Amino acid sequence: MNQRLKKLQAWMKENGIEVSFITSSENVFYLSGFFSNPHERLLALAVFQEEEPFLVCPGMEVHDVKSSGWNQEIIGYSDIENPWELVHTSIKKRLNGVQKVAIEKEHMNVERFEQLTALFTGAAFVSAEEKLRKLRMIKDAKELKIIEEACALADYAIEVGCSEIKEGRTELEVLNAVEYALKQKGVTEMSFSTMVLTGANAASPHGNPGGTKIQKGDLVLFDLGVVVDRYCSDITRTVAYGDINDKQKEIYDTVLKAQLAAVEASRPGVTAAEVDITARRIIGDAGYGEYFPHRLGHGLGISVHEYPSMTETNQLVIEEGMVYTIEPGIYVPGVAGVRIEDDIYITADGAKVLTKFPKELQIIR
Repeated sequence: MNQRLKKLQAWMKENGIEVSFITSSENVFYLSGFFSNPHERLLALAVFQEEEPFLVCPGMEVHDVKSSGWNQEIIGYSDIENPWELVHTSIKKRLNGVQKVAIEKEHMNVERFEQLTALFTGAAFVSAEEKLRKLRMIKDAKELKIIEEACALADYAIEVGCSEIKEGRTELEVLNAVEYALKQKGVTEMSFSTMVLTGANAASPHGNPGGTKIQKGDLVLFDLGVVVDRYCSDITRTVAYGDINDKQKEIYDTVLKAQLAAVEASRPGVTAAEVDITARRIIGDAGYGEYFPHRLGHGLGISVHEYPSMTETNQLVIEEGMVYTIEPGIYVPGVAGVRIEDDIYITADGAKVLTKFPKELQIIR
């Protein structure tokens, strides 16, 4: 049995939890090595204190589960079978009674929760999220290597995007060129919907690329990520197409100063709040505090947005092995939108920056 499952079992023993019923694709993958997007079908991993775990999945995926390296019990079911009956039977073989069950409360829907309450009459249900988040928060050497590969591809994507900037070209045309170049490299999935935003559109933190054409004097914002072996990268760069005005340059320089300071502040022993405040104070002192409306960053790994949330109220202490983003931004409608984002890995000595594309203002001519 792998070390991740053993750590979960140790937590279960400490807390008197007989069964952990894990249903999110990301956590099933983290614990078993098998990833699937089952859509409306049930995918779950049942973990016990001592007994053999089992994985339940659509029958058509049983071969894929075996190929992933999972060598414990697999319960495959057809579309005309009731998987909950199979789950009930397998649990009864292992346990006579259940008093406490751990589930992912944020992921599980009401219908499935009702199925579980019918299986475990009178049992208490507790959250598995906090433990799983903490397990996933610390990356091992294998995970780091994969994330570094994803980051290198993200750097390449920004390089391609910059080379595609030309007057009159639309956001979508540049976006398509970036994703095509990545597919040529063998990339099959992006971490999220790629963003290429120009001019006034860049002042929307979560804008939607469209038919807006790039013009001289625009700031062009790229926000994208690449998935490698189920692990994500996430990078943002803002570049200038031709000369920009003094106010745009001031905004860019302020964001860059805040970003560099937050990276420098990221080290074991400080809190997430301290890192966020480091950047937020610089932006506020420059007079742009109200235009920095989001958190400084977020954890990164199997999901593009993982634990922790890097906010000014989060007192979580930074630990060696964490991977998270640093992405301050300033968005002034009608003037400029700038965000600069890196993925960083926490070492004993501080932050190792995993995304390498230059952050000094790039002027495309």
